[in-house]
Amino acid sequence: MSDNRWSANRRTFLKTAGAASAVGLAGCASDVAENQVTWVMNPAEEEIDIQVQYAPLFEYIESEVDVEIDGQPTADYSATVAELQRAEENDRVFADTSPGAVAQIGDEIDVTGMRVAFGAQQYFSLITTTPDSGIESLSDLEGEIIASGAPTSVSGTLFPLLMLENAGLDIGGAPGTSPEDFELRTSDHTTARTQMVDDDSIAAAATGAFSTGPHVPQEQFDEMSQEYVDISAEYDGAGSRDPELQLLAVSDPIPRAPIVSNAAWDESLKTEVREAMLNAPDEAFAHDSDADIAEALNIDPELLEMDEDELSDSELDDVELVQDHELWFSGIVEATHEDYDPVVELGQSLGLDWGDL
Repeated sequence: MSDNRWSANRRTFLKTAGAASAVGLAGCASDVAENQVTWVMNPAEEEIDIQVQYAPLFEYIESEVDVEIDGQPTADYSATVAELQRAEENDRVFADTSPGAVAQIGDEIDVTGMRVAFGAQQYFSLITTTPDSGIESLSDLEGEIIASGAPTSVSGTLFPLLMLENAGLDIGGAPGTSPEDFELRTSDHTTARTQMVDDDSIAAAATGAFSTGPHVPQEQFDEMSQEYVDISAEYDGAGSRDPELQLLAVSDPIPRAPIVSNAAWDESLKTEVREAMLNAPDEAFAHDSDADIAEALNIDPELLEMDEDELSDSELDDVELVQDHELWFSGIVEATHEDYDPVVELGQSLGLDWGDL
């Protein structure tokens, strides 16, 4: 497909994605068109319409390969893993998922590639608190409530548990059972952050850096983690959003999340789609404009042209929501199961049986 035709179709594709966000999982393989591929979509943040977010990539792949992508959002990480485990030989399934899925279901999936964010192949987990909480270090969290991501989220729960254990806290059998030295409330990255901000009984939030990093001033990262400064795609935006949060801990670098596929599926179409992803230009990962995103989310595009001091709090939230729907990765590079060995080792450090999660 020519670049002009690709560009001309993007607005229609984006509107279609927004309208389809509530559609449930598809039926059996016999109902699937000859060139249709299911893409199981793993939500990391509750407020994100992931079909709107992924629209430019899906539209690009469809322009390069004779394929129709059926994007199917799931409820959480566990539901995404369940869909991958359910896939059989005739099921054409791709999925964007957590790094933990590679450790959890192993040979049942092929690693299509690793999503990279503006050159960064690694990201970070953060534990933060509010400036007035009185919490100065991880050890102060003994006896407190910590909000975190989903139980099997690598950056939202598993790496934070390792950081807390290394700080001397007894994590018990978490995430499978309750920690001994603190209470863990799991949800998603955004909910964990907002619960901490809104509820004084919650002392800290454990999330991926994409959620809380913009709320932490850069100088706090400068003092705590040179690796974060050097590697993180979120560092440049540190401190750009309110309310300000206080940094308690930064994880070791984590391999960025993969795109995976059903290992039992063996067709040339699978290879064609994979090659399209790996060779996609920068434009395939960007919406034509923020105004298109706003329209897909039923947000007034004129808000995007206003100065921040002209916006009400709710209007500012809408503008930030539009910004958050920009695709968070800027490319997909070749990767294998071995690239996710640090996540396997994380599980070993926590005494996890990935197969039981």
